[in-house]
Amino acid sequence: MAQLVSQHIEVADDFDAVQRLYLERGWTDGLPIVPPTPGRIESMMQAAGLDPQHVVAEIPPNYGAATVEKLAVNAVMAGCLPEYFPVLIAAVEAIGDPAFNLYAIQATTHPCAPLIIVNGPIRQSLDLNGSSGAYGPAWRANATIGRSVRLVLLNVGGGYPGVGDMSTQGAPSKFSYCVAENEEENPWQPLHVDRGFQPGQSTVTVFAGEPPHNINDHSGRSAEAILTIIAGAMAVTGANNAYTGGETLLALGPEHAATIAGDGFTKKDIV
Repeated sequence: MAQLVSQHIEVADDFDAVQRLYLERGWTDGLPIVPPTPGRIESMMQAAGLDPQHVVAEIPPNYGAATVEKLAVNAVMAGCLPEYFPVLIAAVEAIGDPAFNLYAIQATTHPCAPLIIVNGPIRQSLDLNGSSGAYGPAWRANATIGRSVRLVLLNVGGGYPGVGDMSTQGAPSKFSYCVAENEEENPWQPLHVDRGFQPGQSTVTVFAGEPPHNINDHSGRSAEAILTIIAGAMAVTGANNAYTGGETLLALGPEHAATIAGDGFTKKDIV
């Protein structure tokens, strides 16, 4: 067993006592956690095959060192299975890239959160949902991987509401925000291939976004009609992008995607 350097705390063998301790010390997101015992942490780290003290990223605003061990602790707390752990490591490495500007995302008054998008064969092996209800409940992998990222932002980065996280009202997506792409019903090539990876590779893409905003269209029968409705929904004057610019992530349902592609539109045509 690896030598753990995290602080060890003796707690009564009582589930409720553990929950009270973590809530009182501000170590959780408000939901019950899985107690991160040494055995559970060890099992999680074994799935990564990395030095426990390897620093994956430094997480603002406190710039805490997100070591493999600390990530494992938070993954256990979130309810992750060990096989999910490589996805968490990839996600933390991605949000820690300076180009992602995580400090601004953590500290802004805007209710944005890192969205984790998973592509490739690992979607099936982990049973990640990219179809009906992908942004909602009921899939353990989506829920716990997304939650583990948030716990890292809280416990390693210090992004606590009203302190390091200055989001005015917050958002439900700050609990968990993780989906897979529905590659099987995508009429174009998947996101990770657009970004230079091979179709058979498994990847994680991160995007700082608000919670999903529904676009309702029951009348469009052509690509142009559907895209006109979409463009109108994107161009609302109260959106952050109306003032400062920025990227918009568009997630199409299979029927609309098929109609748009069937009319000969590519992704570049839409953009």
